Amino acid sequence: MKTKACLLLTFCLLAITAHAQTEAVTVPDEVKPFIEQRAKPIALESADLNGDGLKDYILVLERENPTLKDEDDFPKNQRPLLILVRGADNKLTAAKQNELIVLCSNCGGMMGDPFVGVTVGKNTFTVNHYGGSAWRWSVDYKFNYSRIDKTWQLVRIEETSFNANDPEKTHKRKILTPPRNFGKVDIADFDPSKYNK
Repeated sequence: MKTKACLLLTFCLLAITAHAQTEAVTVPDEVKPFIEQRAKPIALESADLNGDGLKDYILVLERENPTLKDEDDFPKNQRPLLILVRGADNKLTAAKQNELIVLCSNCGGMMGDPFVGVTVGKNTFTVNHYGGSAWRWSVDYKFNYSRIDKTWQLVRIEETSFNANDPEKTHKRKILTPPRNFGKVDIADFDPSKYNK
């Protein structure tokens, strides 16, 4: 019973967080030049993402008119994720971009928008999603900064699922980590639909 209550609480909190993502994002002036035309910011988080002691950003945008569609007719490049790093001159530059990691606004099933947000820390960030209907699911993609390769690489994928009618008996959890499950995957090259193939 305790496990069931914890599961429900966890997924309720994820749903609340996802709802909070629909609120307007406050953007500092130094980040505004990175917001492309006909797009709006839906997430902005700051941390020292590359270990140099300076404040960097993860910015997620939502385009009004995405172009690429997948086999289910969902837009694939609706929500680009940008990593903005601060140089020694205190100016931001776009270090990396990924067009596929943040799922589209229609990709969450009955639960609606599946994008929960981005969790950041020193040298690391995790992109979080939650969706489904009777069957609920969540997936988190974690990336760490590599000083050797000077980029952010995939280090962990965690997937969970359960049936809302019986979460305790149907709960499943899968964790994939390198090197067994995948080799080096740069954030710019990461495609969630292909990570486990």
